[in-house]
Amino acid sequence: MITARITKLAFTLLVLVTASSSLLAGKADGRLDIYFVDVEGGACTLFVTPQGESLFIDSGYPDNNGRDRDRILKVAREVAGLKHIDHAAVTHWHLDHYGNHAALSTQIKIKNFWDRGIPDFLQEDKKFVDRIADYRSATQNKSKMLKAGDKLPLQQGKTPISIDIVTASRNVIPNKGKPNPFAKLHKAKPEDKSDNAASLSFLLKFGDFKFLCCGDLTWNIEAKLMTPNNPIGKVDLYMVTHHGLPSSNNPALVLAVDPVVAVMCNGPTKGGHKDVQETLRNVKSLKNLYQLHRNIKLKADEQTPAEFIANSGLTEGCEGVWVKASVAPDGSSYTVQIGPDGKKRSYQTR
Repeated sequence: MITARITKLAFTLLVLVTASSSLLAGKADGRLDIYFVDVEGGACTLFVTPQGESLFIDSGYPDNNGRDRDRILKVAREVAGLKHIDHAAVTHWHLDHYGNHAALSTQIKIKNFWDRGIPDFLQEDKKFVDRIADYRSATQNKSKMLKAGDKLPLQQGKTPISIDIVTASRNVIPNKGKPNPFAKLHKAKPEDKSDNAASLSFLLKFGDFKFLCCGDLTWNIEAKLMTPNNPIGKVDLYMVTHHGLPSSNNPALVLAVDPVVAVMCNGPTKGGHKDVQETLRNVKSLKNLYQLHRNIKLKADEQTPAEFIANSGLTEGCEGVWVKASVAPDGSSYTVQIGPDGKKRSYQTR
């Protein structure tokens, strides 16, 4: 009887320790965690550093009965165990990227807001002035503007961590670095006057690990960043730009950064375009492409294998399964998995 009670007590303590560890997120195991939240073809990427500091970039669509807001909150609270958000950033002023910042701020405390600066109007969105009012209210008009060359302030631990802003408001960091052998692949497209071209781009470094997220940055600005030289170098993980649409993902950028793993935040009918899939297949070092959704318009052999797709059906009834990358405390390796029970695949940092 005593032995049984001791065994039961030990099991209870193990459960409590495991639960408390999961709630400490990065602090518990010293890893850097990156969650790609399914917001049905919008974007939301949540980071939790080894210091327990959090950042989410973009926030999906509003409305839809709070679908995207609730998915983000579930990952933040239940999966990452966060009680507040330290930093919230907006890559650009399209509704599928900033649509829930205000709503989220009413549900979980957000300490700092970052963006490229708020324009007076948006040509492609006649309702922008009304829509941005909620964001202004949530930030109390105190959001901080980021420019190309800026760094996000992050707490430091044993392994150095940084986030550099490499593009902002159509400006880019200086084009220094080794010559880009893929620069000649750039063929200019008509000027994109939309806010996509003004996207913030984030280059995260954790030890030797590098991750690139460019929002919805479009073709010609990608080339402005990456030609004739490559100021970024090669990366380990790449968030496929603009949901995998062909107005972005210039091969002069994609082939030059040469990711080992890529994650595409697409929807069932948005993004995951055949041309972008072809560009990614030409990436020399790419081992795996993960998609948040199966592109229902493409055949199976025209996109990543089913085992690397988080959600296979239509938006209606979708469970909103996320993709997670988790980087070792020293930045030397990382795993990627689909959902809480997905297979963890391991990769070595360059």
